[in-house]
Amino acid sequence: MKKSELGTEEFSHFYATYLNTLDDVELNEALLKGKEWFSNFLNELPESKLQYRYGPDKWTIAEVLLHLIDTERIFQYRAFRFSRNDMTPLPGFEQDGYILESESKKRTKDDILNEYLAVRNATISLFKDMSVRKLKRVGTASNMPWSVAALGFVISGHQKHHANIILERYL
Repeated sequence: MKKSELGTEEFSHFYATYLNTLDDVELNEALLKGKEWFSNFLNELPESKLQYRYGPDKWTIAEVLLHLIDTERIFQYRAFRFSRNDMTPLPGFEQDGYILESESKKRTKDDILNEYLAVRNATISLFKDMSVRKLKRVGTASNMPWSVAALGFVISGHQKHHANIILERYL
């Protein structure tokens, strides 16, 4: 399924920011290419920059990276539930609270990269052979409609959005 096949009823307008970072790409291709590109990006990132923040109330690079992993896990779980036709409304999450508990100062670049790869590989596996019927299923999370496909595309776009911020404001 391509990004252009998403209907406006499949996601909240707020998340269009992330979707707009993506070309009109097929979902599985976006996840695979994002994995390759982001792995290279992390490999080139200087370890000495992990604890850098560009402002007093901004996250460090390590915190941004862990936020990406946390969010992918949560969105992956939502996609799993909805794809299995579980339409139980799911709660949101408080990203700042998650960052406070991330223990980012203890994390190395290799540790973060390995966790990212484990999570992304699980995401790729989840979406790999999913039918269009399942991708089009819409559930509710954070009091917003979400299709399974929209969750996958937002995972990819969210990663690209934050990588762009790291490149522009941190490096």
